[in-house]
Amino acid sequence: MLNIISLGAGVQSSTMALMATHGEITPMPDAAIFADTGAEPKRVYAWLKWLEKQLPFPVYRVMHKQGLLANIMSTGRGRFVSVPFFTDSHNGGMTRRQCTREFKVQPIEKKLRELMGLKPRQRAPNGIAVIQWIGISLDEAHRIKPNRNAWAESIWPLIDLRMTRADCLKWMRQHKYPEPAKSSCTFCPYHDDGLWRDMKKNDPKSFAQAVAVDKHIRSGAASVARGMVGDLYLHRSLKPLAEIDLRTAEDAGQQSMFGNECEGMCGV
Repeated sequence: MLNIISLGAGVQSSTMALMATHGEITPMPDAAIFADTGAEPKRVYAWLKWLEKQLPFPVYRVMHKQGLLANIMSTGRGRFVSVPFFTDSHNGGMTRRQCTREFKVQPIEKKLRELMGLKPRQRAPNGIAVIQWIGISLDEAHRIKPNRNAWAESIWPLIDLRMTRADCLKWMRQHKYPEPAKSSCTFCPYHDDGLWRDMKKNDPKSFAQAVAVDKHIRSGAASVARGMVGDLYLHRSLKPLAEIDLRTAEDAGQQSMFGNECEGMCGV
């Protein structure tokens, strides 16, 4: 029976891995697997490199073919994965989301089968052979899904411990660990303005990558290759990311009254 952490290298999964290292979650994992999309911010890769040195078990980095970024930026005739971009075609909304399944879940499953000693397309034996640790915290309990593989069982140690994301950060501080960066693709359409703003200010290289992707998905070659009718955007405003005013009201010169009124008890 293998105990394997699905390591996203964000706050929750990193806390879970470090808690196991301290013996606060048992048993000790056999390994962790990080599915690399090839498009994480540089801070995530730096954090992962640091984290690997802290863990007593191996961390395997896996990737689907050339990576998600290369797939999106390609204009060839190969298959393009669907990312939930915002679209102005028909009734608007977002395109289908296939990126997580193909560039995160499947590479991890492939590595799990390899660790089980299975060859490609070899049938897995009956029964549970892998316990897959998933880093979902209590405030994200709605994300829980049963494992789709008959040979694997998912567990959520942080939920069992009733730990929220804030509790994870508190645990990190108590053990004098640095705070992990948020793990997500640089061009993820689910970013809010706060995250875009932080990236633009503190990680301009990653922001420039997102701007390049945003521009590319509206190029003629990309649209034809994907069979798109309308234009695609990273930002929900359906405007080019480079043109979005990401400043806060205070940045724009407006005085904030929040600091005078808030007592810090509402949890915002």
